[in-house]
Amino acid sequence: MSLRLALAALFLAAIVPAAHAQSMKAGFQHLTTPDGVEVGVWYPATGTAVHQRLGLYAQDVVTAAPVPKGKHPLVVISHGTGGDFAGHVDTAVSLARAGFIVAALTHPGDNWRDNSRATRIEGRPAALSATISYMLQTWPGHAAIDPDRIGAFGFSAGGFTVLAAAGGKPDMTRLADHCVQHPSFFVCTLLRSQPRALTSAWPPMTDPRIKAIVVAAPAIGFTFDRAGLAGVRIPVQLWRADDDRILPAPFYADAVRAALPHKPEFHAVRGAGHFDFLAPCADPATMPQLCQSASGFDRVAFHQRFDRHVVRFFSTKLASGR
Repeated sequence: MSLRLALAALFLAAIVPAAHAQSMKAGFQHLTTPDGVEVGVWYPATGTAVHQRLGLYAQDVVTAAPVPKGKHPLVVISHGTGGDFAGHVDTAVSLARAGFIVAALTHPGDNWRDNSRATRIEGRPAALSATISYMLQTWPGHAAIDPDRIGAFGFSAGGFTVLAAAGGKPDMTRLADHCVQHPSFFVCTLLRSQPRALTSAWPPMTDPRIKAIVVAAPAIGFTFDRAGLAGVRIPVQLWRADDDRILPAPFYADAVRAALPHKPEFHAVRGAGHFDFLAPCADPATMPQLCQSASGFDRVAFHQRFDRHVVRFFSTKLASGR
């Protein structure tokens, strides 16, 4: 083969997967597990996409599309306090179009319908792991998942959730001093409305099936010290909103960044507020406190960049053969 033909072959080999990813669409299923947990599932699909509302959000997906053959990486998504499975729909769609299967659960007792267990945060990692087990064992398309390529994405309380599932062990007694010093902070007002015992003990939560995590604006990051995060040995992409009024610096993302045993891929987003990590709303006026960003911050443009970084990170860290 001539040098010219060899270079042409290498070029085509590089661009064909990228072109395939660009032409791929996202399939979508909204289901309930046998345990009664609401889950949204996105996956690579072909066909005609339709535009549909999903709570505060909207998506373009192929309905009733078959699950693709082959083995695909899985990403599970954990939402923040009072949210639901749909809060990161744009990220889920972007991952599905890039070849991932995505499962986002609505956390029992910590969602917009039922917030009665919001401070029982130890239940969250267990629910996330149960969702992984459901996807690998019970979901009708489970044969299409590569069990050796699983990642997790979490925002706010979901960020705490994926850190705990990845091996983090918080010291919840740190909440007491934190709330003496910062009684008006969100977590402290939540604890006053739903008191709980604060202990340094933490049950085993590590899920070794998770191989990489993306953490955005993690809740109660200050409960992790270096010893508490020593067990997180997998790659971490960490995000901070520089204008976060709900979980302000330096107690949350910065505390996690300082305590991780290995340097994370870190992104600080200038001008972003806490809820700017949520997907852009279909109609921002519906719920301004969640949907409207500060003047000068373009949530749509930010999410285009954000989703590209998340897809790139998981594509690299969950690559076949790693």
